[in-house]
This record gives sequence, structure tokens and C-alpha cells, in this order.
Amino acid sequence: MKPQKALVYLTLAGLGLGFGPKADRPLKDAFKKDFYVGAALNYRQISGRDTKSTALIKQQFNTISPENLLKWEAVHPQPDQYNFKPADDYVAFGQQNKMFTIGHTLMWHQQTPKWVFEDAAGKPASRELVLKRLEEHINTVVGRYKGKIAGWDVVNEAIDDQQGDLRKTKWLEIIGEDFAAKAFEYARKADPKAELYYNDYSLYRPEKRAGVIKLVKSLQAKGIKVDAIGMQGHYGLTKPSLEQVEASIVAFSQLGCKVNFTELDIDVLPNPSRRQGADIAETFAADAKYNVYTTGLPDSVQQQLTKRYADLFALFRKHRNVIDRVTLWGVTDADSWLNDWPIKGRTSYPLLFDRNYQPKPAVQAVLQTAR
Repeated sequence: MKPQKALVYLTLAGLGLGFGPKADRPLKDAFKKDFYVGAALNYRQISGRDTKSTALIKQQFNTISPENLLKWEAVHPQPDQYNFKPADDYVAFGQQNKMFTIGHTLMWHQQTPKWVFEDAAGKPASRELVLKRLEEHINTVVGRYKGKIAGWDVVNEAIDDQQGDLRKTKWLEIIGEDFAAKAFEYARKADPKAELYYNDYSLYRPEKRAGVIKLVKSLQAKGIKVDAIGMQGHYGLTKPSLEQVEASIVAFSQLGCKVNFTELDIDVLPNPSRRQGADIAETFAADAKYNVYTTGLPDSVQQQLTKRYADLFALFRKHRNVIDRVTLWGVTDADSWLNDWPIKGRTSYPLLFDRNYQPKPAVQAVLQTAR
């Protein structure tokens, strides 16, 4: 066994596996004085069907996000139909384990049913009708979890990838440029004490950063508070640079907002996407050259991944005065959306825990940054 593989074997309490001598602290304890550390959960984990994952979540994390079950199509699939059972179970899990529980997401151009934007005849709905539906949705969903969900991703991915302009979506097309302001107003009214966030990917890119700054300033000019900006953190092994990430942390904090890293993962595979990002509409056909580690991650790549996570957490800790939360987008590699994006069926290795629920060497390296 090579030394880097022997670095770390943290373990799952209650699964009969002992702590390794070095990785002697859960992530949540190591960074307790700095920021919350969390993961996005799926329903198998919340419902208790994936017991090993559930044990790992309880052991390692003190904040949780819902991967899909609070997105509009999941929680409100039909005009008069809400599906609250999965979300109720998620919120209960957070409460039982005293976790900082996040709601994701109230306004997004993806995973929103078509009926939201159509009238009874299937024609484009009016501004008034869409606003009425938006307010009712936010009142109902945020109101149900008032005092239980601590923070909401109110608006998700509203800035385009090229120029940093407002993304051309149905929300913009039908409501107009105050679509984000309306969402924040309705959310603030539904739960005045919840933190409210703007969330997006590729925010290290100067054009996109500028677009978000412009949007947040426009909200602030209307007296609307944005508590934090969520930088999604779907990164690669070398891109973006730490300097690019840091420039955005600093720029966003200068707006008087906190910064959250909301969907952190590191894609170790070759990526056919034209940029580092997370546009789920951009998918590609299966191709073996983009799925190169089907039998396991080579040591050389494992070492790169370890260094990348350590460098990022060192940067987060440097800015712990403005960073409130770091959330990984998934618990183990098996859960990651990157197994299916931008190509279905890939074997991806983007997270801190492997498919056997074991910590990778990156966990020990991340813990070292907290010392």
C-alpha cells in the first residue's frame, strides 16, 4: 500500500469500523469555529434506506441541502397538488440531528413545470398570473417550513454564461426584470427570519461575477436584503484557479453579503463541456474517452484530488469571516450527479467519500487545513 493511501481511514460510527489514528475528527467538528460543513441529500438517505450514508451524514456534517426534493416539479407538480412527504422527511431529518437546514430552490428555469408559465388554454400566461402562482408557491412551501428551514436558495442561476446578462428564461420573459425582486419579496414575507440567498455556478468568471453583482445591487437598491451569495463550486482539478475563486469571494463580501460554497465537487474526468460549469441542459453522447477510470482512480489522480480539496479548504478557511457554509453536492461518489452529467453512465470520483463510504486521502488533507 502506498503511503498516500494509508493516510486516512475515518469511519462510520455504528458500522463497526474504528477511527484511524490521524483522521480523528469529523469535518463538522474540525471547522466548527469557521463555517458549517454539509452535503446535499437524496431521498434514499433521508428515508433511512441508505443506512450507511445516513450514518456518515450524521457523523460528518452539520448542514444539509436537498438535492432535488424541494425543486418546484418535485414539491408542486400540478397547480393544485403538492407533494410534501419527501420534503417533510428531509426537514424532520435536519431537525432531529440539529442541522442547519437549507431549502433549494424557489425560482429556477430548470425543473419548473410548464404549467407555471401557461394559461388554461396552453398559451403563455400573463405576468399577473405567473406572479400569483409564484407568490402562492413561495407562501405555501416557505410557510410550511417557517422556523425549520434556516436558509433558502431563492433565485438559482439567473445570470447567463457569456455576457453576465440576465438569463433569457420564462421568468424574465413573462414577469420582466423584477422577477428576482418579486421572489425575494415573497420569500421574506413568508419567513422573515430565514436567510435568503442567490445561487449560481461559474461565479469565478469575471463576466458572470459582474452580472451577479449588478443583480444583487439592484435588489439592495430596492431595500431587498440578500443574506449570502452561493458559489456552486463545480470545479475541475486545475480550473478555476484559486485566485479566480478568491476574487469572487472578496467581491461578493464587499456587497455586504456572506458567501456560501453550495454545491462543491471536483470533476476528475475529462469534460467535453465547453466550460467548467453546471448547465444541466448541456449533455453529450457516451464516449469512452470521457470515462477513463472505470475500475478505480489512479494514485496520481487521487493525489491531485487530495491537493485540490486541501487548497480549496485552506482558501475557505482564510476567508472564514465571510464564508458561512461549505456544502458538498452529494455524500459519496456513488451519489454524485457527475456520474450522469454531462454524459450518462460515467464512473466519477468528485467527492470526499468513496463508493464504499470510506474517506479518501483528501479528507485527512482537508482536516489538516483546520489545524
